Amino acid sequence: MRDHSNARQRHRFGAKSFLCKRNDERLLATLAERNLTVFARVDHAAGAASVGLSLRTTELVIFGNPKGGTPLMQDQQSAGIDLPLKALGWEDPERNVWLSYNDPTWIAQRHSLGARSNSAVTVMADMLRRIAHEVAGS
Repeated sequence: MRDHSNARQRHRFGAKSFLCKRNDERLLATLAERNLTVFARVDHAAGAASVGLSLRTTELVIFGNPKGGTPLMQDQQSAGIDLPLKALGWEDPERNVWLSYNDPTWIAQRHSLGARSNSAVTVMADMLRRIAHEVAGS
């Protein structure tokens, strides 16, 4: 079994749950500013509620740009299972709000990507870190 301890990056918003919607709006605005397409939003808490279960705020945003992801799939098509990129906004039991995402460097390792996709992976990782810091205000 692989060690996935470095796979996920997590950034605390520093805001309580009543600001979740505002954090979500900041994320969407930040993605739009970078010309990243939002392909889907999945509200897991609403899904849970629809079957009578409770779940703290948990929303997945699926986003990307073919210029960024295509080189990874040209290298190893299996990388497509991890693309487009995803960010998860979620609330912990103490009502802190977090933003989590899979580090593109881990995606590269997971799919044994070669040197030809290194620059795309580096750009994606740097972009995600910047987005997370901007949205989380850290």
